[in-house]
Amino acid sequence: MSHRSQSLSPAQIDRVLVWRHIFAGLCASLVSIGLARFAFTPLIPELIKAQWFSASAVIYLGAANLAGYLGGALIGRLLAMRLSREHTLRLMMLIITAAFFACATPLSFVWYFGWRLLSGVAGGVVMVLVTGTILPHVPKARRGIAGGAIFLGLGLGIAGSGTIVPLLLNLGLSQTWLGLGVFSAILTAASWFAWPASGLDSGTETDPSASAAEHWHAGPRIGVLYAQYALMATAAVPPMVFLVDFIARGLGDGIHAGAMFWIWYGLGAIAGPPLYGFLADRVGPRPTVRLVAAVQAAALLGLYATDNRPALVLLTVIIGTFAPGIVPLALARVRESIPHSTHRQNVVWSRATILSAAAMAVAGSLFSALLNISGGNHRMLFLTAAGLLLLVLLGEMVPGPRIGNIKRMQAI
Repeated sequence: MSHRSQSLSPAQIDRVLVWRHIFAGLCASLVSIGLARFAFTPLIPELIKAQWFSASAVIYLGAANLAGYLGGALIGRLLAMRLSREHTLRLMMLIITAAFFACATPLSFVWYFGWRLLSGVAGGVVMVLVTGTILPHVPKARRGIAGGAIFLGLGLGIAGSGTIVPLLLNLGLSQTWLGLGVFSAILTAASWFAWPASGLDSGTETDPSASAAEHWHAGPRIGVLYAQYALMATAAVPPMVFLVDFIARGLGDGIHAGAMFWIWYGLGAIAGPPLYGFLADRVGPRPTVRLVAAVQAAALLGLYATDNRPALVLLTVIIGTFAPGIVPLALARVRESIPHSTHRQNVVWSRATILSAAAMAVAGSLFSALLNISGGNHRMLFLTAAGLLLLVLLGEMVPGPRIGNIKRMQAI
């Protein structure tokens, strides 16, 4: 042991370990969602331009990651029951790294689709497991901001997709995938020994009632939480998917202007998770949900109403905080709702992740259809998203500070 380690108090050592665990979570969210999902967006036109795939095929490749994400959310806890959580998370990061390298060579559509699907599965597994692995080691008063720090990787991935990926593309398309693979490998190696030891995900180590956790149902307030998270995830889709196209084609400003707005969106995305986590710790998760839903609805209405470019830049930064920021915020709501059972928190978070993943997958198709039906009217998408956030605010009118009583289902 080094002289520095010997001079640290037990409390200081604990803080160092906590930040090591948070760093591992940040690396996992950056690799699995931030890069594996969002770095694909600026690569789409290059895949078509290089004639690796047709335009219609590339659409399916983009959908493969979302479909895999839903599948990973469904099987994440099952995998953790066979392996330890930290071993599962390490394995998922290795799979995503392998997928980056595999995509550097377009052997066939099936080859590419399979790796994009597999990287999505790994991302869904990471999203379900990462917080339950790390946050039990964080003091309760700091779990909101810790969750924000973990999911900062989502924002960094969005920002990187608008900055680093275009720089890599100057070297070539294959070299870009290889560069992403090298970066993913570095983060995987850097976080390898930073994960906390959690044991198998049976839950019996921390929660005596875990054996019955799958045989209970929650009151209506948990249902409201699920609905709110799904609605917020759905409302995040139009700007996340169509903002660049709105600037480039909808306003006629061109591809370069659209790319610049994506960078502004990425800057907001970096700020979102730590900001929302901080607010959840300071003012409480429920008031933060109300504040965020109101501000984001107003910002989306601003996109609907204005053509002023400086105003659109400001609105883009504000809206950019939303998609990655709602993840630690929803997690804080889960922990607030079920304060005394870590295992049941994990069950509810897993189900919330599954529902939000399904909502986003469906929303992508529905908003695309709405864009076609409206004759390419992007503003109609933003107006619809604002309406969804008003429904989130209505959900906050459901009375009761607690989210229902957890009841055991009677055996039949």
